[in-house]
Amino acid sequence: MLKIQTDLPCILLLMMLLAGLSFMDLNDRYIQPSHRRIIFIIAALDFSLIMQNLASYYLELEVSRPLLRTVVSIYGYTVRPLLLIMFFYLVNPKLKYRPAWCIFGVNTVINLTALFSHLCFWIDERNHFQRGPLGYTCHNVSVIFLVYFVYLTVKEYGRAQKWLVAIPIFNVLLIIGSIILDTKIVGHEYPVTYLTAAVICGSVFFYVWLHLLLVREHEEALMAQQRIQIMMTQIQPHFLFNTISTIKVLCLQQPEKAADITDKFGMYLRQNLDSLGQTGLIPFRKELEHTRLYSDIEMVRFDSIRVEYDIEDSQFSMPSLTLQPMVENAIRHGVRVCEEGIVRVVTRLKDGYHEIIIQDNGCGFDPEKINEDDGAHIGIRNVRERLQSMCGGSLTVDSVIGEGTTVTIRIPLESPEKRDGDKTVITITKL
Repeated sequence: MLKIQTDLPCILLLMMLLAGLSFMDLNDRYIQPSHRRIIFIIAALDFSLIMQNLASYYLELEVSRPLLRTVVSIYGYTVRPLLLIMFFYLVNPKLKYRPAWCIFGVNTVINLTALFSHLCFWIDERNHFQRGPLGYTCHNVSVIFLVYFVYLTVKEYGRAQKWLVAIPIFNVLLIIGSIILDTKIVGHEYPVTYLTAAVICGSVFFYVWLHLLLVREHEEALMAQQRIQIMMTQIQPHFLFNTISTIKVLCLQQPEKAADITDKFGMYLRQNLDSLGQTGLIPFRKELEHTRLYSDIEMVRFDSIRVEYDIEDSQFSMPSLTLQPMVENAIRHGVRVCEEGIVRVVTRLKDGYHEIIIQDNGCGFDPEKINEDDGAHIGIRNVRERLQSMCGGSLTVDSVIGEGTTVTIRIPLESPEKRDGDKTVITITKL
């Protein structure tokens, strides 16, 4: 009992760490409910492990009750692998970890044999702890779980951010070091083992790691949303100015058509403003309608332009203002100077993705200049970035100077089931 009194500050410190961990977990707005429950379970198991250590120490040195000490030891050898399984769920809560639970069950059964045999361990008549043939089952299971824990952490986070695996690996090294101290140096001199202290400190460190990870993910998501909003505001003024300029030309040269185009411009403007509030994906048909309104206005302004649509696949979603800017580029930078400029929009359902092709017979350009930071091709870069970040899509450009340009957009299928859609071939002629 004297040793417990001497080590009381250390024991209280460990309990304060657990209390602080529970308080932070309860008030952390970044921690998800699933993670919060797991952290509470870990804190409860850590506390029970302290109680197990104290009870085991007391039963070893102060009073001789072999059966009760056996039960306490069984609990200790059972709860340690369980703590490691809880850490698995913190790394990836979506997995079931059935093999780990099976191994945990086997470990529990083997330790329970201490109640009626010497297979795992027993307490002899002098109250001494004795190991049987399977006395190191808990240690072996823990080593397997630690190795898998490192593998799982590296697999989930090592490729994206290598620094993210530092704290979990440090926790593993801390636990291994504490086992060495317990078995090779101090034996049973202390009421709370180094391993228990290492597990509690590792729980706190792991919570800090998880908090930093979730904060980083939140900031990245916020920055991605801000980038999308910035790109949308960059696109919007250009669209508005172009449409207003078209209506101005119609009012001066063809007043009778101005009213019709003004109605279309109103619909276009309403849809364009709605697009500003769209942070997610929209149906392709909605984007197609928006594109047709724009092309109608442009074909009235330029007699030499014709826009054709060959739509076989339309049952999918895409980011707003994705198709329309590409058709606009094809008209403004491709076919306006042609005697007979043609822009074709084709959609197909391919194996594994939806394909959209925007093709023109215009003047073409050097595709290598798309990545140059000169502002000339910012629309293509913005659309490509939004496709990648919002739906995992891609955009490629194939252009030959003097022959024309082909822009290909590919959007992965939302489900493995092949969607059937009516084939629609639409040809838009001049108004």
